[in-house]
Amino acid sequence: MDVRQSIHSDHAKSLDTQGLRKEFLIETLFCADEFTMTYSHIDRIIVGGVMPVTQSVTIGCDVGKQLGVSYFLERRELGIINIGGAGTVTVDGTCYGMGQRDGLYVGKGAKDVVFASTDAQQPARFYYNCAPAHRAYPTKHVTPAETSQVTLGDNLTSNRRTINKYFIPDVLETCQLSMGLTELAPGNLWNTMPCHTHERRMEVYFYFGLEEDSCVFHMMGQPQETRHIIVQNEQAVISPSWSIHSGVGTRAYAFIWGMVGENQVFDDMDHIKVGDLR
Repeated sequence: MDVRQSIHSDHAKSLDTQGLRKEFLIETLFCADEFTMTYSHIDRIIVGGVMPVTQSVTIGCDVGKQLGVSYFLERRELGIINIGGAGTVTVDGTCYGMGQRDGLYVGKGAKDVVFASTDAQQPARFYYNCAPAHRAYPTKHVTPAETSQVTLGDNLTSNRRTINKYFIPDVLETCQLSMGLTELAPGNLWNTMPCHTHERRMEVYFYFGLEEDSCVFHMMGQPQETRHIIVQNEQAVISPSWSIHSGVGTRAYAFIWGMVGENQVFDDMDHIKVGDLR
């Protein structure tokens, strides 16, 4: 488990490129037949990936011990979105088929969560966010067609994008975790511009669908003193509530967003005018 401490906005101003990357960038999400796990003290979110290839993968009881509980989800909820080949997630003996871009919400109290791929040549790539939970809600499978979808932006401003909301109150009940997948239309480069902060929630962006010679310039920092991190394919960025979180790519891409915090109101944002950014 990679543990990241909370970073004060005044401290973040003093960090150089390597310092920003060390504190906020998650560079490796997928390793064959393993799970990765980054624990952030910011709202205590856990971010990671599972890529079973030759065998199934289970997040074992050792993780529970590190969290001070008996098992991983004793006091947590889990959101999973598969960006790879077909696979399955088995939760306490119930098997859920997971096609590409299928999602699965796993409620607090699930003891055994087993990840597997259907074809080792095209393994599943399960990206997940996990948050503290005070109540158990039912485990639920969500297909892309079952998400709440909205298309925003304009080709003229290079931010035409479709937001697929997987785990929000309109689709299913969770304690605090919200997740979704945003895909830019071909030829568009910007996500979330004009940008925003949200004082009541933190957020993690996981970028994928980037070509080898492409990247995203992810903007972060306070609106009046911004910074950037260059992000490659299948990397994630942790965004504290005081930080903007917006990016521009060298070509179109997709990203999964995950939020935890005080509320689940998707539009509860503190918008920043472009002219006010520094």
